[in-house]
Amino acid sequence: MTRELTVIMLTWEFPPRIIGGISPHVYYLSKSLARNNVKVYVVTCDFPGAPQHEIVDGVEVFRIDSYKNPSPDFATWVYLMNVNMQKEAAALVNSLGGKVDVFHAHDWLVANAGIGLKHVFRKPLLVTIHSTEIGRRNGIHFDYERMIHETEAWLTYEAWKVICCSDYMVSHVRWAFGLPEDKVVMIPNGVNAEEYAKTEKDHLSRFRGKFALPEEKIVLFVGRLVYEKGVHVLINAVPKVLEKVKAKFIIVGNGYMKEQLSNLVKNMGLAHKVLFTGFVDDETLRKLQKCADVSVAPSLFEPFGIVALEAMAAKTPVVVSDTGGLSEIVEHDVTGVKVYANNPDSLAWGITRVLLNDAYANRIKTNAYEKVQEKYNWNKIAQRTKAVYEAVLNECSKSVWA
Repeated sequence: MTRELTVIMLTWEFPPRIIGGISPHVYYLSKSLARNNVKVYVVTCDFPGAPQHEIVDGVEVFRIDSYKNPSPDFATWVYLMNVNMQKEAAALVNSLGGKVDVFHAHDWLVANAGIGLKHVFRKPLLVTIHSTEIGRRNGIHFDYERMIHETEAWLTYEAWKVICCSDYMVSHVRWAFGLPEDKVVMIPNGVNAEEYAKTEKDHLSRFRGKFALPEEKIVLFVGRLVYEKGVHVLINAVPKVLEKVKAKFIIVGNGYMKEQLSNLVKNMGLAHKVLFTGFVDDETLRKLQKCADVSVAPSLFEPFGIVALEAMAAKTPVVVSDTGGLSEIVEHDVTGVKVYANNPDSLAWGITRVLLNDAYANRIKTNAYEKVQEKYNWNKIAQRTKAVYEAVLNECSKSVWA
């Protein structure tokens, strides 16, 4: 198939709106698809200061109203956001004369809009499942969680293909929703190593001084401050690390556990050793990742682990939990250090192993950088995604549904 494909991507987050890993994933995937002869329209939520319509490296972005309607809770907000998203996306399809090949939804938050558009325009729907409620919550315990789980199940049922970013997530999604083997495809997440190459580590000493003393090693955590990301495990490992090495722990991100974690650090008498930065802009984050002596991903549940890839692209050694997608990204003692999940002693061991052995740290970070360039290149990922689009269109053209 040589003609240009036309895809409408639906996502509740897209830069500058960044909630989690979906935002950078859609940003880099859509731009890379555009460079591979795919016309991509991204329909997403509005954001203060961001234009309603713009073109980013060949990708047309439409931001729909998601704030004006009063919502008593998050579930209601999601429902109303989907109503607006479907309406605006339908108007876009009509403006294109119906010439859209596939709809590509990202996670349950855009399920209603994606499924509705599929049936209105009789075009195949694909979905990338970045995470699941049953995985995030370690089971389904309340009606609210059950609602999200059932929405995810409905979305995967309606999708022609389900894309997951790791082999772990392929198995998890098939188990969680009872999907046939041939419906789920693994295409890894990616990272743009070129962004990190722009900043030389040697030129960051003044920037580094804002966060740590010259004699302190920087231990960096980047992620949402929620239970499944394991940041509490890192906090409990802090005293054990400090017994062996002078270090400063930088915690980047926000989440419902922030106040609880901050109080825990104060009660431990370590407030001078742990800095909670909250959300930081992309440039600051990249500089921190370049400055760090070790980046830590102590997740309890991790579908993929984009922060580990980012650290590897920044040429920083990584210590990760031996769980989920992180287990696939990192090869122990080759491209990083794997430790037992939910185990502060094991995490402290991994961190000190890197911080106390420069030769070891240099070897694993060099190997990791080479792996990032070889396997997690966005151009290759876009080509694999395009191939899935083409296969779906070929199947669809021969089906009764079409």
